[in-house]
Amino acid sequence: METGNSTPSKASLCIGWIISGLCILFFLFDSITKIIKEEHSVKGSVQLGWPEHAIQGIGIALLISTILYLIPRTSILGAILLTGYLGGAIAIMIRAEQQLYFASVFGLLVWLGLYLRIPELHKILPIRKQD
Repeated sequence: METGNSTPSKASLCIGWIISGLCILFFLFDSITKIIKEEHSVKGSVQLGWPEHAIQGIGIALLISTILYLIPRTSILGAILLTGYLGGAIAIMIRAEQQLYFASVFGLLVWLGLYLRIPELHKILPIRKQD
């Protein structure tokens, strides 16, 4: 990964969009199932301690964050909002004594997808080789 380029390589851009696309598909699915109050989504959320009346609002927040992440001009804002959402998911999973790896991995993938697509992030989040 070059830090001096103003445009990512084709491979980096392609891999970044694939990673981001997989995250987007998952978040769209998750948000829509919450918004339409799909039975399994509601049951899982309630088991984790969420009141049923709050589930649609959570889905709407996730949908807005995902749409912002999808749009190139607002993708960094979307990633920040998704990071907050996933941080909340991690907190809930810890409180419920469940595995938190899923939300953690998605948090990393959200930023990895952007990192591969947006070279300006290399200056803010440098990954350096050890000498």
